[in-house]
Amino acid sequence: MTDAIESRVRECLRTVTFPGMKRDIVSFGFVQRVAVTGGDVVVDLRVPTRDPEAATEIRRRIVDAVGSLDGVSDVQVSLEVATAPAPATARDPSLLPGVSHVVAVASGKGGVGKSTVATNLSAAMAALGLRVGLLDADIYGPSIPLMFGINRRPEIVKGKIQPFERHGVRVMSLGFLLDPDTPVIWRGPMVMKALGQLLGDVDWGRLDYLLLDLPPGTGDAALTLSQKLPLSGAVIVSTPQDVALIDARKGLAMFRKVEVPVLGMVENMSTFVCPHCGEATDVFKRGGVERTAELLDCEVLGTIPLDGALVRGSDDGLPIVVSDTDGPHAAIFRGIVAAIERRLLEVASERPTLTIV
Repeated sequence: MTDAIESRVRECLRTVTFPGMKRDIVSFGFVQRVAVTGGDVVVDLRVPTRDPEAATEIRRRIVDAVGSLDGVSDVQVSLEVATAPAPATARDPSLLPGVSHVVAVASGKGGVGKSTVATNLSAAMAALGLRVGLLDADIYGPSIPLMFGINRRPEIVKGKIQPFERHGVRVMSLGFLLDPDTPVIWRGPMVMKALGQLLGDVDWGRLDYLLLDLPPGTGDAALTLSQKLPLSGAVIVSTPQDVALIDARKGLAMFRKVEVPVLGMVENMSTFVCPHCGEATDVFKRGGVERTAELLDCEVLGTIPLDGALVRGSDDGLPIVVSDTDGPHAAIFRGIVAAIERRLLEVASERPTLTIV
């Protein structure tokens, strides 16, 4: 009888998800032990998170789910939670209070498809049921309005700029506020003032993820945002050729220098897929990002082939993960989302632990 209850408890735990994520606590490896004595159940957990409220919510979900099983009279949950030390840089905790994770999508140089990756990544997160926002922080070359097919100005309600919502993603860009043909000829202080308004004056609401489409390189905007915002991590996008990887390494080094965890690299335009025969051709040097990631002790989160449909989707304002939800690119981006979630938890688990009784 006890074995039967334990089996049902373990199956029940597979229905308990981590707050703000789609995966369950069993597949994440949080459940350390399940003990059943009569109708009493004890669940031991080790949860890597910087948010004690998330651990408390997991405890509540376990008690509610397991406590509803026939034959269970009492549920006790023992939690060991990873906590984060205060960051060395002076990040502002009052910014984005309703956002669980802020993730930067960056590249060392322009032209590697960073914005295309950020657009499809955010849409893939939304399709998985996550609350997600995308901030186009590329002040000098905002392309997110085109990629989401939005050419209107945002509304202002009670002094707050209202982000657009498209494909389940809350979107904001300086491109919504300026004429498309007006060049941005600003020095550093003006750029930072504009970015501060896009962060603090926008009604982002409650989000599981806010993705930042950073400007390429390691200039003032990327560096200041990395130092000012409570970033959960950064994703580096690069094509496989050496000229792009040289700059990608500099971007990765910048994040590590300001103590922002690098979650991994995404290889874009890894191959070209012929639309007629389906044959894959190496446009650039094969495996360049993989070799760079290994050299820098970094993970490859995913590789994205160059496809005409992906390019057309960016130009037409319809991300490929939305237009072809069952296609290979949608599956690749879902895999990158899963890898990001896993890496965020791995980063948190590397920190000192504090037992919550």
